[in-house]
Amino acid sequence: MTDPLIAADGPNSPFDAEDTRLSRLKEKYEKEIVPTMMKEFGYKSIMAVPRPEKVVLNMGLGEAIYNIKTLEKSVEELSLIAGQKAVVTNARRSIAGFKLRQGMPIGCMVTLRHQRMYDFLDKLFNVAFPRVRDFRGLSDKTFDGRANCTIGIKEQIIFPEIDYDKIDKIRGLNISIVTSAGTDAEGLFLLKALGMPFRN
Repeated sequence: MTDPLIAADGPNSPFDAEDTRLSRLKEKYEKEIVPTMMKEFGYKSIMAVPRPEKVVLNMGLGEAIYNIKTLEKSVEELSLIAGQKAVVTNARRSIAGFKLRQGMPIGCMVTLRHQRMYDFLDKLFNVAFPRVRDFRGLSDKTFDGRANCTIGIKEQIIFPEIDYDKIDKIRGLNISIVTSAGTDAEGLFLLKALGMPFRN
């Protein structure tokens, strides 16, 4: 039986090389957000305006130590969510209390840049977050002091690519949005302008 991830990585797959179209969110950034931020913060050059640089999606899977099928399923689901093949992450050091040895697979991750990054953010802000039960917006305390924002997602089923009837269990993931902003205030302004739903 063909591995669905290998098959999906062939011609005309969702994991094809970057296309050249301009995503809706990137167009909004270039046409609306850049001029607004130049006026708001007094940047002298377009190149000085903060921008999203990458999005990192990560699933930590402690149970993968005992069940490798959990890891395979997680890689499959994260690849569908991201639109790009996920890679397995390995333990950097051994932890005897958790029966963890250095090099053991303990999760998976994807790094999105350019077009795929903008497309994912558009989907996250406008499709996934509205599907979160009792969602009231994100806290502006999610920044790390370097204008990067990390969010914890409790259920992968908020993403439309995941078929609830085909999952073996509910899994969470972390999403880190890395920006080129110099301060958290600039990063917050940028992500709000892009449509990230923060609480008022």
